[in-house]
Amino acid sequence: MQSAIATRLDELAGWRAEIDRSVVTLGRFLGEHELMDEPRKAALAGLRERLSSSRLVLAFVAEFSRGKSELINAIFFAGAGRRVLPATPGRTTMCPVELFHDADTPPRLSLLPIKTRLRGLPLADLRKREEPWQHVPLVPQDPQALAQALQAVTRTQWVDVETAAALGFWDAGQPEDNPAQDAQGRVEVPAWRHALINYPHPLLRRGLVVIDTPGLNAIGAEPELTLGLLPSAHATVFVLGADTGVTKSDLAIWREHLGDHGAERFVVLNKIDALYDPLASADEVQAQIDLQRQKVADILGLPPARIFALSAREGLAARVAGSAGDLAHSRLGALEDALSEHLLPRQRELLSQDARQVVDRARQLGARRIGDKRRDLAEQLAELRSLRGKSSGKVRLLLQRVDAEQAEFEPCIARLQAVRAVQQRQLKAALSGLSNQVLRTEVAAMQSALGSSPFKLGGRAAFATLCSRLHDALVTAQRRADEMRDMLDASFMQLNVDYGLGFAKQPAPELQRFGRELDLIEHTYSRYLGLLQAWRLASPGFMEQFRRMLMTKLRSVFESAASELELWNRGASSQLEQQLGDRRRSFRQRREALQRIQSAAGELERRISDVETQDEQLLTLQRLLDARVAEVLQRLQGPDAATPAAAAAREAGPASTDRRPQEASVGTQEPA
Repeated sequence: MQSAIATRLDELAGWRAEIDRSVVTLGRFLGEHELMDEPRKAALAGLRERLSSSRLVLAFVAEFSRGKSELINAIFFAGAGRRVLPATPGRTTMCPVELFHDADTPPRLSLLPIKTRLRGLPLADLRKREEPWQHVPLVPQDPQALAQALQAVTRTQWVDVETAAALGFWDAGQPEDNPAQDAQGRVEVPAWRHALINYPHPLLRRGLVVIDTPGLNAIGAEPELTLGLLPSAHATVFVLGADTGVTKSDLAIWREHLGDHGAERFVVLNKIDALYDPLASADEVQAQIDLQRQKVADILGLPPARIFALSAREGLAARVAGSAGDLAHSRLGALEDALSEHLLPRQRELLSQDARQVVDRARQLGARRIGDKRRDLAEQLAELRSLRGKSSGKVRLLLQRVDAEQAEFEPCIARLQAVRAVQQRQLKAALSGLSNQVLRTEVAAMQSALGSSPFKLGGRAAFATLCSRLHDALVTAQRRADEMRDMLDASFMQLNVDYGLGFAKQPAPELQRFGRELDLIEHTYSRYLGLLQAWRLASPGFMEQFRRMLMTKLRSVFESAASELELWNRGASSQLEQQLGDRRRSFRQRREALQRIQSAAGELERRISDVETQDEQLLTLQRLLDARVAEVLQRLQGPDAATPAAAAAREAGPASTDRRPQEASVGTQEPA
């Protein structure tokens, strides 16, 4: 019995595969007919990578013994016929767990020992290394062996208080939150810092990533959860006990880590079977459940529609048994419907926007190149038609004119080189403020300010100053990029007037979205710099881990912004190369055509016919380009789309370039 979210994920995967096939067809078409430059080729390749590797991250967050693992089993892994994740009473999952699929590595459970936290290295760095992890092979075809292997995530170990404090599980200043000690004064802590489960489940193969978090202590002790994994989740499911409602520790998790989280948030009141009372009527039980939902909604500040009362245990049992009635009684379907309705359409919308932008820019470049070629053909055709009935002396005069035009064009080459030199200087200036050295300097300044503040109480102000200066760096880079764009536009337009070129204005690179990413980092990380977290920052290991994580995040933003600038710059440079090459080719072809006409009688009419045929081929090529683009756009809009562009795509026939008899001669003959 497949869940609603599983069905929608299947639909999304099928849609992405269709878009990918259309993009492949479009890219092959553009490449075969020389309608694509390197930046557009890279953009199409990047789009294909996003379509194939786009991940949907769903985080399950709760205190211990709320039934998170059972809920994950019920929604995603009931097809195994048994529990896959450990979900017995009491503490089960003891460390953060990520479930995903990577086809390049074998199925396995990867465990990161808790002692690696003492080194201060963030998870992002450790994930790139092999040696810190312990790997346990998984056998997906054997559910019992799989479940036994995954029991490893429940392991704990006993350490002294000093070690527990260094690991983040003991705070002398907050004794009420500390775990109990045994007779030897030791503290029980998780054996692992993090667990990665690479499992070839059908949903995980389609890009789903499930994060299971094991309670407040583990969340607070591992800042990468709150600073990296949870903010990157597309949706968060917060699991409570239906009988207990919102406890003190539940409320602490919500306020510190989820209350202002930007992702979609859903709250589950699990174990409603505990509310069933044989001495109460069904209506009375339902009224009690509704009252509990309303109380939770009021406390957390969410609409009641985002609060789902259910029984994950009943849902899993119903799925394993194939009982539709018991599944409905578990109320699991309401949560699954909400997840699929709110989460998946948004991801599809974002992918559609991305694809539409990339495809439209590829179409613009292809149409511009076709237009440039047709303009050259029109000039040649007018020139050849003027020779009808003229003497060979007229041909010689035209040859002299071609030579003269070529000589007049030579200064344009020098001007283009000057434009390119100015462009490179401006690019270097724009990129200078986005370098790793700038980041290191600014982060070091923040760290110095933190070091001078007693107990790190000035941390938030220092961090705000850092973010403000980084925002200024992005604004400066945007301003310099705009200046470069204005310079290129003015130069291109003047060259168009002076030399009849066909330069098009370049859209400005958009760096504003990286400013929004900085805002998100500032919002997420600043919670660790207030009074409540000052004791954590006082720990040298924690501060070093915080700095490395922050540096990794900021580097990602600035490197992406620099890549955006460089990609835009390559697009502008490709115009220079293409226009220069086309004009030189045009001079050569005109001269060769006139020389052939001068030496062969009857050549003129044949050349006129050739040029007219080539122009017709370019018109056909334009129609085919429009059809290819319309096909992609139609698939982006969905199966019900009925637009003029889609109709043109259907009239143009199948998209495969292996079945296009009318295209066989298009582009095979070089324009005269």
